[in-house]
Amino acid sequence: MVHTPTDHPTTRPARRPAAPAGFRSAARPAALVALVLLLLAGCGSGPRDGGDGGDGKSRTGKATASPADRWRPRPGTSWQWQLSGRLDTSVDAAVYDIDGFDHSKETVAALHRAGRKVICYVSTGAWEDFRPDAGRFPAPVLGEGNGWKGERWFDIRRTDVLRPLLAARLDMCRDKGFDAVEPDNMDGYRNRTGFPLTAADQLRYNRLVASLAHARGMSVGLKNDLDQIPELVGDFDFAVNEQCAQYGECARLKPFVAAGKAVFHTEYELPTGRFCARSRELELSSLLKKYELGAWRRAC
Repeated sequence: MVHTPTDHPTTRPARRPAAPAGFRSAARPAALVALVLLLLAGCGSGPRDGGDGGDGKSRTGKATASPADRWRPRPGTSWQWQLSGRLDTSVDAAVYDIDGFDHSKETVAALHRAGRKVICYVSTGAWEDFRPDAGRFPAPVLGEGNGWKGERWFDIRRTDVLRPLLAARLDMCRDKGFDAVEPDNMDGYRNRTGFPLTAADQLRYNRLVASLAHARGMSVGLKNDLDQIPELVGDFDFAVNEQCAQYGECARLKPFVAAGKAVFHTEYELPTGRFCARSRELELSSLLKKYELGAWRRAC
């Protein structure tokens, strides 16, 4: 591949699957899942802990963008996901998902001139010690490691602390001109975080992240968190999924496709012959990538 020298590569760890194999929870019995979803549906009907005060204005007083103005990727939209190495802008894909900290507004503008939409990757559910704002996150909101060096889960119940810090990160994405946000580590309640997180905590937090992105005129994707898709599909504009084919879970993403929303999907360990036919049937935007998420890709 031809690598265009846009931004310099960094030494930060590459992003890998959000939930390492050792942290993956066992599947829950169907009856229990149904009961939990029924209870959460009743809890979710009240006011949401979002960035919009309900009057069409953000908490800063600035008018929020109309939902009609947001980019809404459709099922089957082609994409490229690159979070490490020198960015290759020659990939023939309608959407680029790249690291928000690592890339400049000039890079985003260049991709726009080439007709691409650009997604801003940021971690919203876990602390990363290699980020320039790492020192702004106080110790009490940092929990156990999430399986990757230098990363620790957030106590997502502490929205009083995390809201302004997340807002600053999303301000960065907006100011660089990104069209959308990919918030990572959005399923802490299913992992060993060091905090007694519940499904209700996760729903509130994920809706907060979505509303903060929407208040800044950007669309937002639900990263993994398959159990909560029925409750969250209306709050998110697309989905990002890792390894649903390997774990036999791709059909659980149907609500997004049924709503006319793209599912950007990646496998790491299966050959394309094992998942592409099913991906096309489900209208997923599927790639085979390497774990370091460099420029290499093989699209279905």
